Amino acid sequence: MCTLEKRGNLFILTLTGEDDHRLSLPLISTLRATLSQIRTEAKPGSVLITTAQGKFFSNGFDLAYAAKQDGSINIPRLREMVDGFKPIVSDFLTLPLPTIAVVSGHAAAAGFGLALVHDYVLMRKDRGVLYMSEINIGLTFPDYFMALMKSKITSPTARRDVLLRAAKLTAEKAVELRIIDSAYENSEETLKAGLKLGEELGSKKWKGEIYADIRMNSYSEISELLGLVENFKSDIPAKL
Repeated sequence: MCTLEKRGNLFILTLTGEDDHRLSLPLISTLRATLSQIRTEAKPGSVLITTAQGKFFSNGFDLAYAAKQDGSINIPRLREMVDGFKPIVSDFLTLPLPTIAVVSGHAAAAGFGLALVHDYVLMRKDRGVLYMSEINIGLTFPDYFMALMKSKITSPTARRDVLLRAAKLTAEKAVELRIIDSAYENSEETLKAGLKLGEELGSKKWKGEIYADIRMNSYSEISELLGLVENFKSDIPAKL
């Protein structure tokens, strides 16, 4: 499902295999356990890079698990995954280290959200799109997911096109719309750029708790909805 490699000050989390890395209940559980390990082992200078093998970064929730025999959606099963993914969003927002998504292929629906919850998003140009399929398949967005989209896609027109037109965005278009940070020729170049950025960020050796506090307060709507902060004025420590 996923592996965690420690390379100097970098944690490299890789979604493994050649499948489409659906966010099934087992994968959600594994990701949470891995993020918990990273939180425990992080120190000043640590950085997380998340990537994936194959042509998909993640194709969203496991809709096969949530499908009835007649082709309709089993809402309780879908709700399990929606509710299970919510703590992952909280985990990323509270991690005491910078996070970088190296998007190695298609990122759709909750897989798109998984990329966006990182601090930085880098993507390959030669394969893959960012895509929110919900309106095309007759599903709405949970409140926390919409808050995440509003926090990370700040242009109203870009957000409209993503959510209400189900636009399929190439890496270059996503850079133009300021949804992601940068685009590269292929997966190798994208990972190389992610590692370089990780080393640059890690060299700052920021205090993790301070980094996490500033991140949460930077995204006030999603942080409030998730109950991560009581207000958006960080406490100033008695001694810096």
